[in-house]
Amino acid sequence: MDFSSWIGNSVTRHDSITPRMVEHFKQSLAPHCFADQPVPPGLFWCLAPDVVAADQLGADGHPKLGGFLPEIPYERRMWAGGWVEFHGQFAIGDAVRKTSRIDDITFKSGRSGNLCFIAVMHEFHVADTLVLRERHDVVYREIVTPASPPVAPTTPAAPAHRWQVNADPVMLFRYSALTFNGHRIHYDLPYSTQSEGHAGLLVHGPLQATLMLNLACQINGKQPQKMAYRGVSPLVCSDPIMVDADPIEAGQLGCCVRAANGTVTMTAEVTL
Repeated sequence: MDFSSWIGNSVTRHDSITPRMVEHFKQSLAPHCFADQPVPPGLFWCLAPDVVAADQLGADGHPKLGGFLPEIPYERRMWAGGWVEFHGQFAIGDAVRKTSRIDDITFKSGRSGNLCFIAVMHEFHVADTLVLRERHDVVYREIVTPASPPVAPTTPAAPAHRWQVNADPVMLFRYSALTFNGHRIHYDLPYSTQSEGHAGLLVHGPLQATLMLNLACQINGKQPQKMAYRGVSPLVCSDPIMVDADPIEAGQLGCCVRAANGTVTMTAEVTL
């Protein structure tokens, strides 16, 4: 399969940061939201989402492929990881221009079948000023991975910093609304368990990354320079989750999200 002609494909969308958007974001994360800057960290993941008519959605609730992204012949989509560079700060009232470009398309084989990784670069400008650059790696899977056996509970060493977050179905629903994310694994329990084979509703990848970013900002007292993150395992919505951070060297934090049993589901390195 050759999708090289799609590399370089780009789209530009526009959005505005409104007081309502900021307040809804803060209250959806509260109290785990860094409040010392006008626009909270991670709100950019709510800006300029891909919006299509209902008849242009796939069975999973995502926009059908073949528009901005190519028609990859695999049905299951998940966040794989990425990084974010911070070049400035957003303000309430900003008119934001988001340009997205496909940078790479790679096919691989894994234990769960064939995989396709698509790297998308997003740049967020206010007027002519670059405020943020993000690389987002999304993975498409050929088949549903069979349910994994229960992971034995672990007792990780106490981190230097920890948030315990009640990532319940209401929080997931509100975050889906904030990001206009129709992926049914986050709010449709029968679909998530019966159609995609998960053990329950899944916590969004960007929500996990947002929580790590806000914890890092609280520790640092300000916005960092960069955060690189990687999804490790699906996070099933159940008991409260843990968001941990530890210094790893001068000017850097190592962060992770853990399920209630201690299983790490996402990691990040933050450059302060």
